[in-house]
Amino acid sequence: MKLRYHLVSCCLVASALLASAAAPAEQLGENIRHRLEQRRADRSAATGLQELQVQGRKVLVHVPAGYDPARPAPLVLAFHGGGGSADFMADDARYGLQRQSDQSGFLVAFPNGASRLPGGRLATWNAGACCGYARDQGSDDVGFARAVVGALKARYAIDERRVFATGMSNGGMLAHRLACEAADVFRAVASVAGPDATLRCVPSRPVSVLHIHARDDDHVLFDGGAGPGAFRDQRSVMDFVSVPQTIARWVQRDQCSGKVQRVLQVPGAYCEAYQDCAGGAQVQMCVTDTGGHSWPGADRVRQGKEAASTALDASATIWRFFDSQPPRRGN
Repeated sequence: MKLRYHLVSCCLVASALLASAAAPAEQLGENIRHRLEQRRADRSAATGLQELQVQGRKVLVHVPAGYDPARPAPLVLAFHGGGGSADFMADDARYGLQRQSDQSGFLVAFPNGASRLPGGRLATWNAGACCGYARDQGSDDVGFARAVVGALKARYAIDERRVFATGMSNGGMLAHRLACEAADVFRAVASVAGPDATLRCVPSRPVSVLHIHARDDDHVLFDGGAGPGAFRDQRSVMDFVSVPQTIARWVQRDQCSGKVQRVLQVPGAYCEAYQDCAGGAQVQMCVTDTGGHSWPGADRVRQGKEAASTALDASATIWRFFDSQPPRRGN
């Protein structure tokens, strides 16, 4: 009897274990999804940022105070620098774009670049000839940017005639590429410290471009080339195009015929603009004397780096440029 009892007990335990092991895989997946959603909800509560997943990548979204779903709002995509992340670009002490969003009423989204690391750390963008992992893997970051805009339009009330892109360094280079290859989506772009790195550029229509750069940038040199502060592995970058050449390319692409005009002159910075361009486009360049490879107006920069220029507030300057563009017709 004892032997039979033990046999029955063993069978019951084995059956229970097998039943447990055979629990539906969907349940496990559902539990993981629930934990991820809870983590995103916790992030939103702590930072005021909402998190989306687009093509397997994180996108952080800041919705401005006073957002009204009944009134479509402008949208700005902000791309981090090479080796950065969406979280880094969303840091208001370094970029101030959430603060500017609240002041001006536009939605701002911070997409994450391509990365081989968990959590999307040390990510880069494929801007054509630069940079790093994204370039080497042929990451379709133009397609990704289009998908991000589509996902945001499905979730928020977006004025599709007023969609813009900006970025820092490698992210700014991607903004230039978007002007070349997605002018049907982006009304205007602005780059900080990231010159044109495209391999081919034939915009489908004229697009307004703003470029901001410090003369003493030691990463991406103002007069061209990679400086001593660029990635240690020079194969990750390129022989950067100069700022004057970047502007000259856009003056030609946008068929600007008028003379350049000085539109801002303050101690430590100036801005120049070409306004007689096809389709009402504008090409503008702002230059700071100091600040190195940073976002002008930032409260904080990477440890050991030169303080950002205070002669210009990049976030405010970029939004004024975007806001000055007339809404595109028939978009």
